[in-house]
Amino acid sequence: MHASNRFLSTWQPLLILGGLLLALAAHATTPGSGELRLHDRAGHSQNLASLDTDVDYHVSGLVAEVEVRQQFRNTGKDWLEGDYLLPLPPGAAVYSMSMEIGERRIVAEIQRKQAAQKVFAQARANGQRAALVEADSGNLFRAAVTNVAPGEAVTIVLHFWQRIDYRAGEFSLRFPLTFTPRYHMREGAQPGDTGIHTAQVFADDNAQAPLRTHIAVRLDAGVPLATVNSPSHAIVSEQHGKLWNIHLRDARVLPDRDFVLRWQPKPQTQPNVASFSQDIDGQHYAMLMLLPPQQQARRLPRELILIIDTSGSMGGESIRQARAALDLALSQLQPGDRFNVAEFNSILNPWRPDAVPATPQAVQQARAWVDQLQARGGTEMAPALSFALAGHAPPGYVRQVLFATDGAVDDPNGLMQLIDEQRGDSHLFPIGIGSAPNAQFLQAAARHGRGSETLIADRSTLDQKMHELLQKLDHPAMRELHVDWPAGTDAYPRQLPDLYLGEPLLVTAKLAQPVSEVQVHGQLADRAWTAPAPLAGSTPAEGLDRLWAQARIADLEDQLARGGESPSLVEQITRIALKAHLVSRYTSLVAVDRTPTRRADAALRHQQIPNLMPTGTHFAQTATPAELELWLALLALLLAALAWWMQQRARR
Repeated sequence: MHASNRFLSTWQPLLILGGLLLALAAHATTPGSGELRLHDRAGHSQNLASLDTDVDYHVSGLVAEVEVRQQFRNTGKDWLEGDYLLPLPPGAAVYSMSMEIGERRIVAEIQRKQAAQKVFAQARANGQRAALVEADSGNLFRAAVTNVAPGEAVTIVLHFWQRIDYRAGEFSLRFPLTFTPRYHMREGAQPGDTGIHTAQVFADDNAQAPLRTHIAVRLDAGVPLATVNSPSHAIVSEQHGKLWNIHLRDARVLPDRDFVLRWQPKPQTQPNVASFSQDIDGQHYAMLMLLPPQQQARRLPRELILIIDTSGSMGGESIRQARAALDLALSQLQPGDRFNVAEFNSILNPWRPDAVPATPQAVQQARAWVDQLQARGGTEMAPALSFALAGHAPPGYVRQVLFATDGAVDDPNGLMQLIDEQRGDSHLFPIGIGSAPNAQFLQAAARHGRGSETLIADRSTLDQKMHELLQKLDHPAMRELHVDWPAGTDAYPRQLPDLYLGEPLLVTAKLAQPVSEVQVHGQLADRAWTAPAPLAGSTPAEGLDRLWAQARIADLEDQLARGGESPSLVEQITRIALKAHLVSRYTSLVAVDRTPTRRADAALRHQQIPNLMPTGTHFAQTATPAELELWLALLALLLAALAWWMQQRARR
C-alpha cells in the first residue's frame, strides 16, 4: 500500500475528529439557532445606575388601580441615560406617566409612537431630562430616561388599571417583577410592528443586580374574606373593618418572580353574579361577572396529547416542574383513554407518531420517557402546536391538549393564527411553568384554543393546580355562551369563551343606555341554560372606561394578526388609544423637562438596566462554555499538528 494511502487509512478518523472539534469550537462562538446571549451594549455588566420600584395596588371588587414608582439613580460620574424592559400584568391599561425630579413633576402626554420617539430624541439632543414609556411586545413595556446628572435621581411614576381574576372560589392578582427571556422564533411569527427590539439584558447569576422592589396592596373585596395569602412572597396583612392592608414582610425584595396575592370570600358570600358600572362623560360602562352552575355529567373517554417545552429557558426548576406536571397527568389516565407525549425545543420529538391506548404498560413507558427529558435549545413552538392539534379523536372521545411551557416567545401572533386554523376538535390547555411565565401568551393560547390556562409558580402548588386542571378536564365545558345586550352595546370579549369548572363569565361593555338586566344563554352538557344577570344597583367602579378601551384594542389587534385590513385597523387602534390616553403598539407616553440641564459638550453615557433571571431558571444555552471552547480549539490544533507531523514522517 502506498505510504500516503496508509497514512490516510490510519489517521482519517483522527482528522475527521479534529475537523469536528474545530467546527464545534467555531459554532460555540457564533450565535445560532437556539442560542440566547444576554449582554449589555458594551458586552459586560455595568452598575452605573440603580432602579428601585414601589408598587401600590388599590383593589375595589374586580378592578385594581396600580401605581408603579421607579427611581432611576445615577451613581456614576457622567451624565447618564438608561432604558429597561418593564413587564406588566396581561391586559394592563397604562394611562398615565409622570417624571419627578426633586420637587418638580412633569406630566407625560400621549402621542403617536413615532412622534413620541422624535420628541424624546430631540430632548436628548437638547440636554433636557425626558422620559418615554412605550409598548414593546406582549406584556413588556420599554421605559427610557435621559440626561440624568451625576448623583441625581429621577422618578418615573406609572398608573394603570387591571382586572382581578376569580376562579374556583378565589380572587387573585398577579404582578410580574421580571420575565423569562423571549426567544425569537424563526417560524410561526408574523411580520409586523412588535415594538422596539431592545436587547434583553439580564444580570449575571452571581452579580448583585441594581434592582429592589416593594409592594403594598389596599384591598376592598366588597365581601367578607376568609383568607388572604401570597404563595410567592412573605406578606403582612392587617384588617381594618372591610379593608385589608397588605405589604411585603421584607422591606425590599429582589424582583426575580411574579408577585401573586389571593383572597377567598367566606363561604356564604361566594358570588354567583357581580356587576359594576361607571358613568363618565355621558358614556355608560359595565363589567359583568357570572358564575354558571357546575355540571355533573358522565366522564367521556379522552384522547390526551401532552406537550412539554424542553427549550433552554426551561432549565433548572422549570423543567422539573414540567416533568412533574406531565407525570401527574399521565398517572390519571384511565383504561379506555388514548394518549401521546411530545417534547419540543429547536426540534419536535414525539414519543409516538400517533396516540395509543392508555394501557398500564404504555403509560409506564411514557412516564419513564418524560422523566429523562432535559432542557436545551430554542423554542420553536409552531411545529409542536401543529403536531398537538393535528388528528381527530375516535367517535365518542373528547380530544384535549395539555401544553406545558413558560411561553417565552417574542411574538405570538402567528401562533394564534395557527391555533385558529388547525384547532379542529381539540381543546388546548396551556400550563404556565416557572416563577415568571408569559401569562399573556398563555391566556391568548387558551382563548384561541377554546381551553383554559393554568399557572404553576413552584412545586408547592403543582399538585393543587394540576388537580384543579384535571377536574376541569373531567367536567364538560359550558359552550355557546352569549349575552342579550341591548342594541348599541359594544361588549368584549366579542366571542365568549367556553367555561370550565369554577370559571366565571367576565364581560366588559360600553352601553348606549343604562339597562336593569340582561339575559345570559349557554349550552350545558345535556340542556340549554338561561339566567338573568341584573345590572341595576351595580357597584360603582372607576377605570371601566379604560379597561373597556383596552379590551377593544386587544380585539382589533386580534383582527390585525388574522390578516385584517392593516391601515384601517391600525388607525382605529391609534384613535381609541389616544382618546383613552392609553399606551398601545402605536401610542406612547412622553414627558420632557423643558429646561436644558446638560451642556452640549458634556458626554452622555448609555446604561441598560438588567432584569433579573426568574428564580429557579438556569438558562440551558446551546452554546459551549468559554473554557470548554478554548480546550476544544487547543485540542483540535494539537491533533492537526500531530497529523501534519505523521504525514511528514510517512513521506520520509
